[in-house]
Amino acid sequence: MPERTRLTERAGAAAGSAAGRPRSGRGAELRPRLTLVSTALVALVSALLLWLGWLLVGGVAQAVPALPPGTTVRVGPLEVPAERLSEAMGAAARAEVLRAGLIAFPLVVIAAAVVSWVLVGRVLGPLHAVTATARRLTVESLDTRTGLADARGEVAELAAGFDAMLDRLQAAFDAQKRFVANASHELRTPLSVLRTEVDVTLSDPAADVEELRRMAEVVRDATRRADDLVAGLLLLARTEGAELADVRPVDLADVVVPALAAVRAEAGRRGLRVQVHTAPAPTRGDPVLLERVAGNLVENAVRHNLAGGWVEVRTGRRDGYAELRVSSSGPVIPGDRVTELFEPFRRGPVERTGAVPGSGLGLSIVRAVVQAHGGAVRAEPVAGGGLTVTVRLPAA
Repeated sequence: MPERTRLTERAGAAAGSAAGRPRSGRGAELRPRLTLVSTALVALVSALLLWLGWLLVGGVAQAVPALPPGTTVRVGPLEVPAERLSEAMGAAARAEVLRAGLIAFPLVVIAAAVVSWVLVGRVLGPLHAVTATARRLTVESLDTRTGLADARGEVAELAAGFDAMLDRLQAAFDAQKRFVANASHELRTPLSVLRTEVDVTLSDPAADVEELRRMAEVVRDATRRADDLVAGLLLLARTEGAELADVRPVDLADVVVPALAAVRAEAGRRGLRVQVHTAPAPTRGDPVLLERVAGNLVENAVRHNLAGGWVEVRTGRRDGYAELRVSSSGPVIPGDRVTELFEPFRRGPVERTGAVPGSGLGLSIVRAVVQAHGGAVRAEPVAGGGLTVTVRLPAA
């Protein structure tokens, strides 16, 4: 069984076993704990208010105006002398407050417990939904989301952050799957060529030195193509969704110089007219990756061109962006298929053929690098045949 399959099965089994385990007792105790804490707080505040009320009522009652000595005043069922009126009124008021408080206090505490239980349940409900979503996740169900559209406040931030994390995880897994699928599919061709050439040569008892040299050349070309494929796939996998490690000021007008120098000989052999119009286009990014962008665009413009055709390279600033534009003549490309050119192993109107050299990863790498720099890339067909690719990066 391939290692990738074993890893997938292990991850799925681990996620499935996690989903099947009962929830931890600590999570189940959170609601009663929060309810108990809030109820105890309400009870403490209520008791403090009752005590303050008891003190204030007694103080107010004792502050009544004094009556002439010898006067008798009826307080409730009792008659008391005027000298004891304040004391009697204070005691009566405190007793009334205490009696009413002893009735209201348990009612307030019970109401606080019920309200706290309900509110804590509503607050923890979205958290349980996030937890349930996490427990349901497997390698095959990374597209699952919490779906908490009605959440507010910190819970909404938690759900949004969790969904964003799932988006990144899904993008990483999808990139890994594409890498494995593309590598296995594309490497099959050069490996098949290697195996076939070696088998045919070994089965020929009359193979001479010339035949062995021919086989060696075929093997060399096949291994070179396999090496290019691996290098391109590794660069594509490392660039997709990755953060830039080396960011510094870069001028796109400078990065096209080595790109043009690399294809000058091939352009001359094919009789291509190369026009270069460079103006300062400062941006910030990884110089090596941006040179790879310019190199891929210019290389594609030369390789997929017609004999005696033309290539035009422009750099400059436009609308606050640093822009690199590479146009070239070539075969007619339908407008509805232009976006497909940025997918791996697409080579213009022809897919996955050996007629045109290269791995078919050029524009895929360009898109990944440009997106990692916070820019955008688009392609447009040229009237009469050919393609224009425009890269826009934030200007420095």
